[in-house]
Amino acid sequence: MTLPILIVTGAGGIGLGVCRRLGTGHHILLADYSASALSNVATTLKSEGHTITTQEVDISSLASISSLVSTAHTLCDTTASRIASVVHTAAVSPIQAPPSQILNVSLFGTAQLLDAFLPFANPGMSFVVVASIAAAFLPPLSPSLSAHMMLAPTEKLLDHPELGVEKLGTSTYGVAKRGGQLRVQAVSRRYGEKGARVNTVSPGVISTPMGLAELESEGGAMVQKLIDESALRRLGSPADVANVLAFLFSTEAGFVTGSDFQVDGGAVSAVAVQAAQAKK
Repeated sequence: MTLPILIVTGAGGIGLGVCRRLGTGHHILLADYSASALSNVATTLKSEGHTITTQEVDISSLASISSLVSTAHTLCDTTASRIASVVHTAAVSPIQAPPSQILNVSLFGTAQLLDAFLPFANPGMSFVVVASIAAAFLPPLSPSLSAHMMLAPTEKLLDHPELGVEKLGTSTYGVAKRGGQLRVQAVSRRYGEKGARVNTVSPGVISTPMGLAELESEGGAMVQKLIDESALRRLGSPADVANVLAFLFSTEAGFVTGSDFQVDGGAVSAVAVQAAQAKK
């Protein structure tokens, strides 16, 4: 039986949730930096009946991404199939990595991945980059930085004076995720010319190891406040995110591309309302 290929980067909570929600009827190609994470998730998914191939990948390395693309191409050739969906969840948080690594993974790595899979885009294919609502809480970016992150050649993407880690400070993660959103907007037409679509999904606080670690970190009280004051007042689940991806991968979303979808229980809306009330 020929199975379409579902490529997922990141073997964390959201990546696993995506594989469980969307993997049935697909051959999953799961990529992650950690061999142990890949092994654990693969064992779980195989026990649940999924077909899966794994590969260690460093998203910040073009050579590593090229190897992933080569594996995907080989799977397509050997199974007479096609790449149906790509989900990019791989990321590092501010409590896991220094600012330079965050930029290399979440901004530069995302741009490289979008470039690398463009030649293999095909009619009906859907690519989703998992961003973050952290991008929504940034002060306005300069027109120069916004245009650069959207349009600069990938090899020069990090060459902008406002992307210096000393200048960005604690906003590095949000800026990197905003850059991913802008990059998706920019590349949507090129994917569209091949009949494919590309979007971003921006989760709020999700009950994953990364999300729970943020709650227990030095800034955990602020994260909890964001949850408590959101419209739905709860943590999100990986399934909440995967359900939105299921729509974006369906034919019902055939006219949706270059867009961002917040999956945050109304957290961003609540902050906006509070800001408006404070100005009255």
